[in-house]
Amino acid sequence: MQASRRDFLKVATVGGAAAAVFGFDLQPAFAELRSLKIARANETRSTCPYCSVSCGVIIYTIGDRAKNVTPQVVHVEGDPDHPINRGTLCPKGSSLEQDIMNDRRIIKPQVRRPGGTQWEDISWDDALNEIATKVKQTRDATFVEKDAKGNTVNRLESIAFTGGCTDTNEFNYLVVKSMRSLGIVHIENQARV
Repeated sequence: MQASRRDFLKVATVGGAAAAVFGFDLQPAFAELRSLKIARANETRSTCPYCSVSCGVIIYTIGDRAKNVTPQVVHVEGDPDHPINRGTLCPKGSSLEQDIMNDRRIIKPQVRRPGGTQWEDISWDDALNEIATKVKQTRDATFVEKDAKGNTVNRLESIAFTGGCTDTNEFNYLVVKSMRSLGIVHIENQARV
């Protein structure tokens, strides 16, 4: 017997109606699937880094937390206990697992020298030293002690700082204090909440 597309749709419709009438429920099966997927995983609560909404996420990783073991992210979902998103995530937040596990993700500092065409990996110590040197040179060259009227202003207008939405209040407090101590007046933060 050869079934047509029309016959298949009829059988599928009758079967779906019968399942709805007789109370066939898939919720226990979905719950069991979820518990199996993350049964051995470690749960870490975090904040989505994509925008200033700061939605809460739960990241599930598998790894024995040993010193030389890199945990493997197996699942990312919205945090149902978070007051901002209450378990929901936008498409960007839902794709956070792919962002974490991307094999092209940059995990070392890189620099492209003036006139160069290629990026080169450098150590964290070298990166911090180069940043500190450039900040000092720029501050020494462009620091303004007095304005045109002779008023003491002690400001640095040639450097700016911008923060992200995942920075903590404590981090932002220290950043503002350190930037103000340099005389920087252009300080911005992505978080508007």
